[in-house]
Amino acid sequence: MKSAISILILMIALGGIWGLRPQGENVDVLRTDEGELRIRPITHGSLMLEFRGKVIHVDPWSRGDYAGLPKADLILITDIHPDHMDRAMVDQLKKETTVILAPAAVAETIREAQIIRNGERKTVDGITIEAIPMYNLVRGPSPGQLYHTKGRGNGYVLTLGGKRIYISGDTECVPEIKALMGIDVAFICMNLPFTMPPEEAAECVKAFRPKIVYPYHYRNSDVNVFANALKGEAGIEVRLRKWY
Repeated sequence: MKSAISILILMIALGGIWGLRPQGENVDVLRTDEGELRIRPITHGSLMLEFRGKVIHVDPWSRGDYAGLPKADLILITDIHPDHMDRAMVDQLKKETTVILAPAAVAETIREAQIIRNGERKTVDGITIEAIPMYNLVRGPSPGQLYHTKGRGNGYVLTLGGKRIYISGDTECVPEIKALMGIDVAFICMNLPFTMPPEEAAECVKAFRPKIVYPYHYRNSDVNVFANALKGEAGIEVRLRKWY
């Protein structure tokens, strides 16, 4: 009995140190200087963060399971495509006090959104949000066209309790990503033909070296290729989670 109790205490302790997921939940917990940051993958490019009693929904999409999840204090939208900008899901999650941040192209539809442009920074409830360019360099539907043009959409860096969280949105490995510094957690997209393959995403991660990286927005991509490409990279932990 004492042995079983000791093992249980050890598991709880390790969970607190390493941020292991609570049993039965698709949630990770990360310690910050100002309390816990809870990270919940929802689907595709959609996720939820909880920090100091505030709820942040990123690219909420109706194909995700939002049953029982809290409404948003802050909504971040990256782009105009329907898997990122979902009017019905925004309406379901927002409340009277919800702040929505989005690029100008999104604000043409989500008119209550506050515009944040590439390179700009805003602070909401003590959370700093920086808009990072997200765009294609070479991939597009036809010659001379790109799926995502520079300046239309935003990736984001959030600072929460001293931790810097990068959310890529839809992008290839552009110079602005390679130049990122001090990233603790990164969410990196990888799906063709719209963004980049796992191998390219892994090379991008090697350039800016986040401490923890989650492949997301990866439908039909082999995330094990991404994880294997980063094996042996000291200081980078790959976390594969359930997004689909």
